[in-house]
Amino acid sequence: MSDGLGGQGGRGGRGGRVAAIDLGATSGRVIVGRVGPGILETETVARFPNDPVRTIDGLHWNILGLYGAASAGLAEAFRRYDDIGSIGIDSWAVDYGLLRRGQLLGVPFHYRDDRNEAGVRAVHRRMPHTDLYARNGLQFLPFNTIYQLAAEAAGPLLEVSDTMLLVPDLLAYWLTGEARFERTNASTTGLIDVRTGEVSPELVALTGADAGILPTLISPGESFGTLLGDVRGALGAPAHVQVTAVGSHDTASAVFAVPMDPARAAYISCGTWGLVGLELNDPVTTEAAREANFTNEGGVGGTVRFLHNVMGLWLLSESIRHWEREGERIDLPTLLQAAGELRDEVAVFDADDPAFLAPGEMPDRIAEHCRAHGLPVPRTRVEFARSIIESLADTFARSVRTAAQLADRTVEVVHIVGGGSLNTLLCQRTADHLGLPVLAGPVEATAIGNLLVQARAQHLIEGNAAELRDLVATVHPPTRYEPRG
Repeated sequence: MSDGLGGQGGRGGRGGRVAAIDLGATSGRVIVGRVGPGILETETVARFPNDPVRTIDGLHWNILGLYGAASAGLAEAFRRYDDIGSIGIDSWAVDYGLLRRGQLLGVPFHYRDDRNEAGVRAVHRRMPHTDLYARNGLQFLPFNTIYQLAAEAAGPLLEVSDTMLLVPDLLAYWLTGEARFERTNASTTGLIDVRTGEVSPELVALTGADAGILPTLISPGESFGTLLGDVRGALGAPAHVQVTAVGSHDTASAVFAVPMDPARAAYISCGTWGLVGLELNDPVTTEAAREANFTNEGGVGGTVRFLHNVMGLWLLSESIRHWEREGERIDLPTLLQAAGELRDEVAVFDADDPAFLAPGEMPDRIAEHCRAHGLPVPRTRVEFARSIIESLADTFARSVRTAAQLADRTVEVVHIVGGGSLNTLLCQRTADHLGLPVLAGPVEATAIGNLLVQARAQHLIEGNAAELRDLVATVHPPTRYEPRG
Protein backbone atom coordinates (compact mmCIF):
# COMPACT_ATOMS: atom_id res chain seq x y z
CA MET A 1 0.00 0.00 0.00
CA SER A 2 1.28 3.47 -0.86
CA ASP A 3 1.69 6.18 1.77
CA GLY A 4 0.70 8.95 -0.67
CA LEU A 5 -1.07 8.64 -4.00
CA GLY A 6 -0.82 11.00 -6.93
CA GLY A 7 -1.65 8.81 -9.89
CA GLN A 8 -2.01 5.21 -10.97
CA GLY A 9 -0.66 2.42 -8.77
CA GLY A 10 1.04 -0.88 -9.50
CA ARG A 11 3.89 -1.71 -11.85
CA GLY A 12 2.21 -0.36 -14.99
CA GLY A 13 1.15 3.16 -15.93
CA ARG A 14 3.26 6.26 -16.22
CA GLY A 15 6.27 7.20 -14.14
CA GLY A 16 9.28 5.28 -12.91
CA ARG A 17 10.71 4.23 -9.56
CA VAL A 18 13.60 5.37 -7.40
CA ALA A 19 14.60 4.36 -3.87
CA ALA A 20 15.54 6.53 -0.88
CA ILE A 21 17.64 5.48 2.10
CA ASP A 22 16.58 7.96 4.77
CA LEU A 23 18.57 7.70 8.01
CA GLY A 24 17.35 9.67 11.00
CA ALA A 25 19.01 10.02 14.38
CA THR A 26 16.74 7.37 15.94
CA SER A 27 15.52 5.26 13.00
CA GLY A 28 16.03 4.58 9.32
CA ARG A 29 13.82 3.79 6.35
CA VAL A 30 14.02 2.54 2.80
CA ILE A 31 11.27 4.16 0.74
CA VAL A 32 10.43 3.46 -2.88
CA GLY A 33 8.90 6.29 -4.88
CA ARG A 34 7.01 6.14 -8.16
CA VAL A 35 7.33 9.56 -9.73
CA GLY A 36 6.18 11.07 -13.00
CA PRO A 37 4.13 13.98 -14.32
CA GLY A 38 1.39 14.43 -11.72
CA ILE A 39 2.54 11.30 -9.88
CA LEU A 40 4.22 11.07 -6.48
CA GLU A 41 3.72 7.76 -4.71
CA THR A 42 5.78 6.56 -1.77
CA GLU A 43 5.97 3.11 -0.26
CA THR A 44 7.99 2.30 2.87
CA VAL A 45 9.53 -1.12 2.32
CA ALA A 46 11.72 -1.21 5.45
CA ARG A 47 12.03 0.49 8.81
CA PHE A 48 14.78 -0.17 11.32
CA PRO A 49 16.06 1.34 14.57
CA ASN A 50 19.18 3.47 14.78
CA ASP A 51 20.51 2.85 18.26
CA PRO A 52 23.90 4.28 19.25
CA VAL A 53 26.43 2.09 21.01
CA ARG A 54 28.52 3.20 23.98
CA THR A 55 31.97 1.64 24.27
CA ILE A 56 34.97 2.29 26.46
CA ASP A 57 36.00 5.28 24.36
CA GLY A 58 32.61 6.98 23.90
CA LEU A 59 29.31 7.04 22.05
CA HIS A 60 29.28 5.67 18.48
CA TRP A 61 26.94 5.00 15.59
CA ASN A 62 26.40 1.36 14.67
CA ILE A 63 27.33 2.17 11.08
CA LEU A 64 27.73 -1.44 9.93
CA GLY A 65 24.34 -2.32 11.39
CA LEU A 66 22.80 0.65 9.57
CA TYR A 67 24.41 -0.34 6.28
CA GLY A 68 23.23 -3.92 6.74
CA ALA A 69 19.67 -2.85 7.53
CA ALA A 70 19.61 -0.39 4.61
CA SER A 71 20.96 -3.08 2.28
CA ALA A 72 18.29 -5.53 3.43
CA GLY A 73 15.70 -2.83 2.74
CA LEU A 74 17.09 -2.25 -0.74
CA ALA A 75 17.03 -6.00 -1.42
CA GLU A 76 13.35 -6.05 -0.49
CA ALA A 77 12.73 -3.05 -2.75
CA PHE A 78 14.37 -4.80 -5.72
CA ARG A 79 12.46 -7.99 -4.92
CA ARG A 80 9.20 -6.07 -5.23
CA TYR A 81 10.08 -3.86 -8.21
CA ASP A 82 12.30 -4.45 -11.22
CA ASP A 83 12.16 -0.87 -12.53
CA ILE A 84 14.07 1.01 -9.80
CA GLY A 85 16.62 3.13 -11.62
CA SER A 86 18.33 5.04 -8.83
CA ILE A 87 19.17 5.07 -5.10
CA GLY A 88 19.65 8.24 -3.02
CA ILE A 89 20.92 8.49 0.55
CA ASP A 90 20.32 11.15 3.19
CA SER A 91 21.07 11.28 6.92
CA TRP A 92 21.77 13.60 9.81
CA ALA A 93 24.75 15.95 9.38
CA VAL A 94 28.28 16.44 10.75
CA ASP A 95 29.32 12.83 11.59
CA TYR A 96 31.87 10.96 9.50
CA GLY A 97 34.07 7.92 9.00
CA LEU A 98 37.82 7.98 8.45
CA LEU A 99 39.30 5.61 5.88
CA ARG A 100 42.72 4.49 4.72
CA ARG A 101 43.01 2.83 1.30
CA GLY A 102 39.27 2.29 1.32
CA GLN A 103 39.13 0.62 4.74
CA LEU A 104 37.10 2.19 7.56
CA LEU A 105 39.26 3.08 10.56
CA GLY A 106 37.34 2.76 13.81
CA VAL A 107 33.63 3.35 14.36
CA PRO A 108 32.14 6.82 13.67
CA PHE A 109 31.49 8.87 16.79
CA HIS A 110 28.00 10.09 17.64
CA TYR A 111 27.65 13.86 17.66
CA ARG A 112 26.25 13.67 21.20
CA ASP A 113 29.53 12.23 22.49
CA ASP A 114 31.26 14.52 24.97
CA ARG A 115 34.71 14.52 23.32
CA ASN A 116 34.20 17.76 21.40
CA GLU A 117 35.01 20.43 24.01
CA ALA A 118 38.75 20.06 23.45
CA GLY A 119 38.17 20.42 19.71
CA VAL A 120 36.23 23.65 20.21
CA ARG A 121 39.08 25.12 22.28
CA ALA A 122 41.70 24.05 19.75
CA VAL A 123 39.89 25.59 16.76
CA HIS A 124 39.02 28.85 18.52
CA ARG A 125 42.62 29.29 19.68
CA ARG A 126 43.62 29.31 16.02
CA MET A 127 40.67 31.35 14.74
CA PRO A 128 38.17 33.19 16.99
CA HIS A 129 34.53 32.37 16.31
CA THR A 130 33.85 35.87 14.98
CA ASP A 131 36.39 35.26 12.18
CA LEU A 132 35.29 31.64 11.74
CA TYR A 133 31.66 32.67 11.23
CA ALA A 134 32.65 35.18 8.56
CA ARG A 135 34.39 32.34 6.71
CA ASN A 136 32.03 29.36 7.08
CA GLY A 137 28.75 31.03 8.13
CA LEU A 138 27.88 28.29 10.62
CA GLN A 139 26.19 28.73 13.96
CA PHE A 140 28.19 27.53 16.92
CA LEU A 141 27.38 23.93 17.75
CA PRO A 142 30.08 22.04 19.67
CA PHE A 143 29.63 18.97 17.48
CA ASN A 144 30.20 20.67 14.10
CA THR A 145 32.59 18.51 12.08
CA ILE A 146 35.37 21.07 12.28
CA TYR A 147 35.42 20.65 16.08
CA GLN A 148 35.07 16.87 15.92
CA LEU A 149 38.08 16.61 13.60
CA ALA A 150 40.12 18.84 15.93
CA ALA A 151 39.20 16.52 18.81
CA GLU A 152 40.12 13.56 16.58
CA ALA A 153 43.63 14.97 16.21
CA ALA A 154 44.37 13.92 19.79
CA GLY A 155 44.07 10.27 18.75
CA PRO A 156 45.88 8.11 16.19
CA LEU A 157 43.32 7.80 13.39
CA LEU A 158 43.34 11.22 11.76
CA GLU A 159 47.07 11.12 11.12
CA VAL A 160 46.94 7.78 9.29
CA SER A 161 43.67 8.30 7.37
CA ASP A 162 43.59 9.42 3.74
CA THR A 163 39.83 10.04 3.31
CA MET A 164 36.99 11.46 5.39
CA LEU A 165 33.43 10.61 4.34
CA LEU A 166 30.24 11.92 5.89
CA VAL A 167 27.72 9.20 6.76
CA PRO A 168 25.63 9.28 3.52
CA ASP A 169 28.78 9.52 1.40
CA LEU A 170 30.26 6.55 3.28
CA LEU A 171 27.24 4.38 2.42
CA ALA A 172 27.38 5.59 -1.19
CA TYR A 173 31.07 4.61 -1.27
CA TRP A 174 30.28 1.10 -0.05
CA LEU A 175 27.63 0.80 -2.78
CA THR A 176 29.65 2.23 -5.68
CA GLY A 177 33.33 2.37 -4.74
CA GLU A 178 33.31 6.13 -5.49
CA ALA A 179 34.33 8.60 -2.75
CA ARG A 180 32.59 11.98 -2.99
CA PHE A 181 31.69 14.93 -0.69
CA GLU A 182 28.05 15.94 -1.24
CA ARG A 183 27.62 19.72 -1.10
CA THR A 184 24.58 20.21 1.17
CA ASN A 185 26.05 18.00 3.87
CA ALA A 186 29.56 19.34 3.29
CA SER A 187 28.18 22.80 4.07
CA THR A 188 27.42 21.69 7.65
CA THR A 189 31.01 20.69 8.42
CA GLY A 190 32.53 24.15 8.88
CA LEU A 191 35.17 23.29 6.27
CA ILE A 192 33.46 25.03 3.33
CA ASP A 193 33.87 28.71 2.48
CA VAL A 194 30.34 30.11 2.70
CA ARG A 195 30.95 32.60 -0.14
CA THR A 196 32.52 30.26 -2.68
CA GLY A 197 30.89 26.96 -1.72
CA GLU A 198 34.27 25.24 -2.02
CA VAL A 199 36.52 23.49 0.50
CA SER A 200 38.74 25.96 2.35
CA PRO A 201 42.23 24.50 3.02
CA GLU A 202 42.68 27.17 5.70
CA LEU A 203 39.58 25.98 7.58
CA VAL A 204 40.62 22.34 7.25
CA ALA A 205 44.06 23.24 8.64
CA LEU A 206 42.42 24.51 11.84
CA THR A 207 41.61 20.88 12.68
CA GLY A 208 45.12 19.54 12.19
CA ALA A 209 44.04 17.66 9.06
CA ASP A 210 45.09 18.16 5.45
CA ALA A 211 42.56 19.28 2.83
CA GLY A 212 43.54 16.24 0.76
CA ILE A 213 41.50 14.12 3.16
CA LEU A 214 38.32 15.48 1.56
CA PRO A 215 37.16 13.95 -1.73
CA THR A 216 35.74 15.81 -4.73
CA LEU A 217 32.53 17.74 -4.14
CA ILE A 218 29.37 16.46 -5.80
CA SER A 219 26.05 18.30 -6.20
CA PRO A 220 22.49 16.98 -5.80
CA GLY A 221 21.38 15.38 -9.05
CA GLU A 222 24.86 14.19 -10.04
CA SER A 223 25.73 10.48 -10.05
CA PHE A 224 28.14 8.69 -7.73
CA GLY A 225 28.12 5.85 -10.26
CA THR A 226 26.52 2.45 -10.67
CA LEU A 227 26.41 -0.31 -8.07
CA LEU A 228 29.50 -2.48 -7.65
CA GLY A 229 29.08 -5.95 -9.10
CA ASP A 230 29.16 -7.75 -5.76
CA VAL A 231 26.71 -5.25 -4.29
CA ARG A 232 24.40 -5.60 -7.28
CA GLY A 233 24.37 -9.37 -6.86
CA ALA A 234 23.71 -9.20 -3.12
CA LEU A 235 20.81 -6.79 -3.63
CA GLY A 236 19.33 -8.52 -6.64
CA ALA A 237 19.55 -5.23 -8.54
CA PRO A 238 19.77 -4.75 -12.33
CA ALA A 239 23.00 -3.50 -13.87
CA HIS A 240 21.86 0.03 -14.71
CA VAL A 241 21.01 1.24 -11.18
CA GLN A 242 22.66 4.56 -10.30
CA VAL A 243 23.46 5.97 -6.88
CA THR A 244 22.40 9.59 -7.26
CA ALA A 245 23.57 12.43 -5.03
CA VAL A 246 20.59 14.08 -3.33
CA GLY A 247 20.39 16.69 -0.60
CA SER A 248 22.21 14.20 1.60
CA HIS A 249 21.77 16.36 4.67
CA ASP A 250 18.26 15.30 5.61
CA THR A 251 17.19 18.90 6.25
CA ALA A 252 18.27 19.89 2.74
CA SER A 253 16.03 17.17 1.29
CA ALA A 254 13.20 18.10 3.64
CA VAL A 255 13.32 21.80 2.74
CA PHE A 256 13.31 20.95 -0.96
CA ALA A 257 9.97 19.19 -0.39
CA VAL A 258 8.33 21.99 1.64
CA PRO A 259 5.32 23.13 -0.46
CA MET A 260 6.08 26.81 0.09
CA ASP A 261 6.70 30.09 -1.61
CA PRO A 262 10.12 30.90 -0.10
CA ALA A 263 9.62 34.65 -0.63
CA ARG A 264 6.84 34.77 1.99
CA ALA A 265 7.24 31.63 4.11
CA ALA A 266 9.42 30.20 6.83
CA TYR A 267 9.86 26.49 7.47
CA ILE A 268 10.29 24.28 10.52
CA SER A 269 11.65 20.82 9.79
CA CYS A 270 10.73 19.16 13.05
CA GLY A 271 11.84 15.76 14.26
CA THR A 272 14.60 14.98 16.75
CA TRP A 273 15.78 18.51 15.96
CA GLY A 274 13.72 21.54 15.02
CA LEU A 275 15.36 23.40 12.14
CA VAL A 276 13.74 26.83 11.84
CA GLY A 277 14.55 29.13 8.99
CA LEU A 278 14.24 30.65 5.53
CA GLU A 279 15.35 29.69 2.05
CA LEU A 280 17.58 32.45 0.66
CA ASN A 281 19.73 33.03 -2.40
CA ASP A 282 22.69 34.47 -0.46
CA PRO A 283 24.15 33.86 3.01
CA VAL A 284 23.69 36.24 5.93
CA THR A 285 26.95 36.49 7.89
CA THR A 286 26.41 39.69 9.84
CA GLU A 287 27.51 40.02 13.44
CA ALA A 288 23.84 40.10 14.42
CA ALA A 289 23.32 36.73 12.71
CA ARG A 290 26.34 35.29 14.51
CA GLU A 291 25.14 36.54 17.88
CA ALA A 292 21.70 35.04 17.21
CA ASN A 293 23.46 31.74 16.37
CA PHE A 294 21.96 31.38 12.90
CA THR A 295 23.61 29.18 10.32
CA ASN A 296 24.01 29.29 6.54
CA GLU A 297 23.89 25.81 5.02
CA GLY A 298 23.66 24.66 1.43
CA GLY A 299 20.34 23.78 -0.13
CA VAL A 300 19.36 21.84 -3.23
CA GLY A 301 19.87 24.02 -6.32
CA GLY A 302 22.49 26.25 -4.72
CA THR A 303 20.11 27.93 -2.28
CA VAL A 304 21.00 28.86 1.30
CA ARG A 305 19.23 27.38 4.29
CA PHE A 306 19.41 30.25 6.76
CA LEU A 307 18.26 28.59 9.97
CA HIS A 308 18.60 28.02 13.67
CA ASN A 309 18.80 24.62 15.36
CA VAL A 310 16.29 24.11 18.17
CA MET A 311 16.42 21.03 20.37
CA GLY A 312 13.18 19.66 18.86
CA LEU A 313 11.10 16.65 19.82
CA TRP A 314 14.23 15.10 21.32
CA LEU A 315 13.06 16.71 24.58
CA LEU A 316 9.82 14.74 24.51
CA SER A 317 11.13 11.45 23.13
CA GLU A 318 14.02 11.37 25.59
CA SER A 319 11.61 12.11 28.46
CA ILE A 320 9.41 9.21 27.34
CA ARG A 321 12.43 6.91 27.18
CA HIS A 322 13.28 7.93 30.73
CA TRP A 323 9.79 7.18 32.01
CA GLU A 324 9.65 3.86 30.20
CA ARG A 325 13.00 2.86 31.68
CA GLU A 326 11.31 3.38 35.04
CA GLY A 327 8.84 0.70 34.01
CA GLU A 328 5.86 2.73 32.83
CA ARG A 329 4.36 2.31 29.35
CA ILE A 330 3.68 5.71 27.76
CA ASP A 331 1.04 6.11 25.05
CA LEU A 332 2.05 9.30 23.22
CA PRO A 333 -1.37 10.22 21.72
CA THR A 334 -3.01 9.87 25.15
CA LEU A 335 -0.25 11.91 26.78
CA LEU A 336 -0.54 14.71 24.20
CA GLN A 337 -4.35 14.77 24.43
CA ALA A 338 -4.12 15.19 28.19
CA ALA A 339 -1.45 17.86 27.75
CA GLY A 340 -3.69 19.75 25.33
CA GLU A 341 -6.58 19.68 27.82
CA LEU A 342 -4.43 21.01 30.67
CA ARG A 343 -5.61 24.43 31.84
CA ASP A 344 -2.94 25.12 34.48
CA GLU A 345 -0.02 27.38 33.66
CA VAL A 346 3.20 25.50 32.88
CA ALA A 347 6.82 26.56 32.61
CA VAL A 348 8.01 27.96 29.29
CA PHE A 349 11.73 27.22 29.42
CA ASP A 350 14.61 27.82 27.01
CA ALA A 351 14.54 24.83 24.65
CA ASP A 352 17.91 25.96 23.27
CA ASP A 353 19.78 25.34 26.54
CA PRO A 354 22.83 23.10 25.88
CA ALA A 355 21.99 21.24 29.10
CA PHE A 356 19.41 19.28 27.09
CA LEU A 357 21.85 18.03 24.44
CA ALA A 358 23.07 14.81 26.08
CA PRO A 359 20.92 11.66 26.33
CA GLY A 360 19.40 10.43 29.59
CA GLU A 361 17.54 11.87 32.59
CA MET A 362 15.70 14.49 30.54
CA PRO A 363 12.82 15.18 33.02
CA ASP A 364 15.35 15.72 35.80
CA ARG A 365 17.32 18.21 33.69
CA ILE A 366 14.16 20.09 32.72
CA ALA A 367 13.15 20.28 36.38
CA GLU A 368 16.61 21.52 37.38
CA HIS A 369 16.54 24.15 34.61
CA CYS A 370 13.15 25.39 35.82
CA ARG A 371 14.33 25.63 39.44
CA ALA A 372 17.49 27.49 38.41
CA HIS A 373 15.46 30.03 36.41
CA GLY A 374 12.63 30.58 38.87
CA LEU A 375 10.04 28.74 36.77
CA PRO A 376 7.33 26.43 38.06
CA VAL A 377 8.64 22.87 38.09
CA PRO A 378 6.42 20.34 36.28
CA ARG A 379 5.01 17.78 38.69
CA THR A 380 3.34 15.21 36.45
CA ARG A 381 4.10 13.62 33.10
CA VAL A 382 1.25 15.60 31.56
CA GLU A 383 2.72 18.86 32.87
CA PHE A 384 6.16 17.90 31.54
CA ALA A 385 4.70 17.16 28.11
CA ARG A 386 2.75 20.44 27.97
CA SER A 387 5.76 22.41 29.20
CA ILE A 388 7.93 20.87 26.46
CA ILE A 389 5.34 21.67 23.76
CA GLU A 390 4.89 25.26 24.98
CA SER A 391 8.64 25.77 25.17
CA LEU A 392 9.22 24.41 21.67
CA ALA A 393 6.39 26.51 20.22
CA ASP A 394 7.76 29.61 21.94
CA THR A 395 11.29 28.95 20.70
CA PHE A 396 10.06 28.20 17.16
CA ALA A 397 8.14 31.49 17.11
CA ARG A 398 11.10 33.52 18.37
CA SER A 399 13.39 31.86 15.84
CA VAL A 400 11.04 32.66 12.93
CA ARG A 401 10.83 36.29 13.96
CA THR A 402 14.60 36.53 14.37
CA ALA A 403 15.23 34.92 10.97
CA ALA A 404 12.87 37.36 9.27
CA GLN A 405 14.52 40.33 10.96
CA LEU A 406 18.07 39.23 10.18
CA ALA A 407 17.27 38.50 6.52
CA ASP A 408 14.95 41.51 6.09
CA ARG A 409 12.07 39.25 5.05
CA THR A 410 8.34 39.39 5.74
CA VAL A 411 6.98 36.01 6.82
CA GLU A 412 3.27 35.47 6.22
CA VAL A 413 2.97 31.72 6.81
CA VAL A 414 5.04 28.98 8.45
CA HIS A 415 5.32 25.40 7.18
CA ILE A 416 6.03 22.52 9.56
CA VAL A 417 7.23 19.28 7.96
CA GLY A 418 8.56 16.02 9.35
CA GLY A 419 7.31 14.08 12.35
CA GLY A 420 6.39 17.26 14.19
CA SER A 421 3.71 17.97 11.58
CA LEU A 422 1.68 15.10 13.09
CA ASN A 423 1.76 16.70 16.55
CA THR A 424 -1.44 18.73 16.41
CA LEU A 425 -0.84 20.37 19.78
CA LEU A 426 2.63 21.55 18.74
CA CYS A 427 1.34 22.86 15.38
CA GLN A 428 -1.55 24.74 16.98
CA ARG A 429 0.53 26.23 19.77
CA THR A 430 3.21 27.29 17.27
CA ALA A 431 0.52 29.14 15.28
CA ASP A 432 -0.72 30.71 18.52
CA HIS A 433 2.74 31.86 19.62
CA LEU A 434 3.51 33.20 16.14
CA GLY A 435 0.16 34.82 15.42
CA LEU A 436 0.51 33.38 11.90
CA PRO A 437 -1.04 30.43 10.04
CA VAL A 438 0.87 27.16 10.22
CA LEU A 439 0.66 24.66 7.36
CA ALA A 440 1.61 21.15 8.47
CA GLY A 441 2.95 18.37 6.25
CA PRO A 442 4.19 16.36 4.56
CA VAL A 443 5.43 14.03 7.29
CA GLU A 444 7.97 12.26 5.07
CA ALA A 445 9.35 15.49 3.59
CA THR A 446 12.94 14.28 3.77
CA ALA A 447 12.26 11.12 1.78
CA ILE A 448 10.09 13.03 -0.70
CA GLY A 449 12.83 15.60 -1.33
CA ASN A 450 15.31 12.77 -1.78
CA LEU A 451 13.02 11.02 -4.30
CA LEU A 452 12.27 14.20 -6.26
CA VAL A 453 15.95 15.02 -6.82
CA GLN A 454 16.55 11.48 -8.08
CA ALA A 455 13.44 11.49 -10.28
CA ARG A 456 14.48 14.73 -11.94
CA ALA A 457 18.00 13.40 -12.51
CA GLN A 458 16.49 10.26 -14.07
CA HIS A 459 14.25 12.43 -16.31
CA LEU A 460 11.10 10.93 -14.80
CA ILE A 461 9.88 14.47 -14.15
CA GLU A 462 10.91 17.94 -15.21
CA GLY A 463 10.47 21.28 -13.50
CA ASN A 464 12.04 23.80 -11.20
CA ALA A 465 11.76 23.79 -7.41
CA ALA A 466 8.46 25.73 -7.46
CA GLU A 467 6.86 23.24 -9.86
CA LEU A 468 8.03 20.24 -7.84
CA ARG A 469 6.71 21.86 -4.65
CA ASP A 470 3.36 22.34 -6.37
CA LEU A 471 3.33 18.57 -7.00
CA VAL A 472 4.01 17.93 -3.31
CA ALA A 473 1.17 20.25 -2.28
CA THR A 474 -1.22 18.51 -4.68
CA VAL A 475 -0.37 15.01 -3.46
CA HIS A 476 0.06 15.92 0.22
CA PRO A 477 -2.26 18.89 0.92
CA PRO A 478 -1.05 20.51 4.15
CA THR A 479 -3.24 20.85 7.24
CA ARG A 480 -3.86 24.49 8.15
CA TYR A 481 -3.76 25.80 11.73
CA GLU A 482 -5.04 29.33 12.32
CA PRO A 483 -3.72 31.27 15.30
CA ARG A 484 -6.12 31.58 18.22
CA GLY A 485 -6.49 34.75 20.23
